[in-house]
Amino acid sequence: MRTHDLGARVGEAGQAERAQQSGQESHDVAAAPGGLLDVLRIAAFVLDDGGRITLWSPEAEQLFGYAAEEVLGRSGAMLVAQENLHRVVELFEQVTAGEPWAGVFPVRLKDGSTRHLEFRNMRMDDVEGRIYALGMGANVSTVRSVETDLAISASLVEQSPIGVAVFDTDLRLVRANRAEEEITGIAAADMLGLSVSEIAPGVDADAVESALRQVLETGRPLIDQQLIGRTRADPDTDHAWSVSFHRLEDPSGQILGLAASAVDISERVRQTNEVAEARSRLAVIAEAGTRIGTTLDLTQTALELADVVVPRLADMAAVDVLDSVINGRSSSDSVMAADGSAQFRALAVAAGNADDGISAADPIGELASYGPTRLITRSVREGKPVLVRQVDSSTMRRIARNEEAAEVLLASGAHSYLAAPLIARGDVLGTLSLFRTQNPRPFSDEDRTLACELAARAAISIDNARLYAAERETALALQRSLLPQQPPEIDGMEIAFRYLPAVSEVGGDWFDVLPLKDGKVGLIVGDVMGKGVQAAAIMGQLRTATRAFAQLGLAPDELLRHLDDIPVTLGSETIATCVYAVCDPRTGHCVFSSAGHLPPVLIPSDGHARLLDIPVGAPLGVGGVPFHTVEHTLDEGALLAFFTDGLVEDRRRDIDVGLRTLLALLEGDHRPLEQTCDLVLDALHRAPDDDVALLLARLSRTG
Repeated sequence: MRTHDLGARVGEAGQAERAQQSGQESHDVAAAPGGLLDVLRIAAFVLDDGGRITLWSPEAEQLFGYAAEEVLGRSGAMLVAQENLHRVVELFEQVTAGEPWAGVFPVRLKDGSTRHLEFRNMRMDDVEGRIYALGMGANVSTVRSVETDLAISASLVEQSPIGVAVFDTDLRLVRANRAEEEITGIAAADMLGLSVSEIAPGVDADAVESALRQVLETGRPLIDQQLIGRTRADPDTDHAWSVSFHRLEDPSGQILGLAASAVDISERVRQTNEVAEARSRLAVIAEAGTRIGTTLDLTQTALELADVVVPRLADMAAVDVLDSVINGRSSSDSVMAADGSAQFRALAVAAGNADDGISAADPIGELASYGPTRLITRSVREGKPVLVRQVDSSTMRRIARNEEAAEVLLASGAHSYLAAPLIARGDVLGTLSLFRTQNPRPFSDEDRTLACELAARAAISIDNARLYAAERETALALQRSLLPQQPPEIDGMEIAFRYLPAVSEVGGDWFDVLPLKDGKVGLIVGDVMGKGVQAAAIMGQLRTATRAFAQLGLAPDELLRHLDDIPVTLGSETIATCVYAVCDPRTGHCVFSSAGHLPPVLIPSDGHARLLDIPVGAPLGVGGVPFHTVEHTLDEGALLAFFTDGLVEDRRRDIDVGLRTLLALLEGDHRPLEQTCDLVLDALHRAPDDDVALLLARLSRTG
């Protein structure tokens, strides 16, 4: 079908239909004619009762080739071939007798050629009783072409699986096919004259009508616009349609209305959304791999898990770990209490905004007990996820910690709940609890699978953090048990020291003050390379050996040579650094030797702090490298500061900067030693990356 032909027909039909439906007979004169007659170019002429041509239209002039002055008053026989004259006479008599005739008849054109025309002939009477014959004809090929176009168009429109609707310039429907009926759930006859909002109130009618007006005004079509809503055909389900609009015009450019097509793409949209969600889930898993477990801190790991799932999977998340796990018992046998309840400690809570019920979560760090019928208890007892797609008030009371929390969650819009157990190495550590408040969709099976995947990944990191924390506590306890607890009383010398373990992992730093024969005193600070219990154990053996060798009265370099063999005899590849000094408080005479360690700081009585120039030997454990000594005499009031590199070096600061800062802090120091220790640690380290050992010794009198 030619669009303008169909548009003209449906436009005229729609106007008549609306006039008939309103109970009024239309007497308005159309502002512009339709285009169908122009396409057909129907020629009209009139014969009197004698067969002479009395009227001749311009279309007849174009069709036959004769001007009006050439045919008026002449016999109509001039328009037919001689062999058809007898048939023409018969038809003329039939028509003038009052019996109309329609059919195809050959005519002769002015140029002598013959053309077949389709005629409609009928009798006409004037006021004086005279009889005339009206003839109307059009080229057969033109008529057949229009008929074919109309037939094909009607067939395509009616049989098309695409919904087609035609609107007039008032945006009232004038035609709809069967597919459109299936989309709207309304018969085409019942839709005639209705607006979009009346046909489909469940869609955004204002947006559709605005788009139609835009196309009507500009003539620019809108293609493949997505529309989501509901119609009477399926009032309980949202559907998605791809709609297109274009303007209808006749050959003269007159605007007849608009055509709209609609295809239900709900399944395609659903599949596209599923693919997008699958990609989003993979992205969350990939993000979890880089964001969860960045440290060996239990609380930080839990917070990382909560931050990953909010808001991409849930609007609120809580990570609760069993109290028994935090206290070092990880066996599944210790999960449940005798009465079937479980005790948790919340490690992290995250929410998309303040209205998501975050105040209903268990307070961070506090103990919370849940009875055997609670869903979180069920999750850890069975080691399986618990999914509640639609949460009601009754179910919420089995989720929240108390009635008040349940009311807060319901008021925040919490409508779907998911608990995934944190399982690592076969042990249940706790749960990841998820809520949806802003996201209207309930948790799905795919969401449950994703939550379990994230929980499993996080559980390994949480368990590693738990094990690390336990090992750190063991190493720290061992470390502290092997180090001096109180400064010894030394004649002629004041002593103060500090040990500060690393925030992350305890190392093998140590120090000692050794009373020796003849009133002398041994001062040592060392650092075992490595972390954890092993480093602490090696440190303990080195400290014990140092005490034993020192009692033999060995010189500092000889003592270090004996210590150099210990890592080898332990079968360990660990090395250690240390600096050892033997001082006589009576004379101020001191002998120093270093095994790859930073030199101590000397602050004489004049207050000018400097690093002692001591030959730096190889670290202990390297073997075969001789150690050397250097002697210094200290004046009364002089201060020695021994330290490990953790005091002056970290990831944010170069060691040279730390050394300059330390010298500046000790410059002119005459404070009590305990105060000096606190000053130095506060200025240089509050949360060190490495262990810090600081030993201060001040000569109080000379002999």
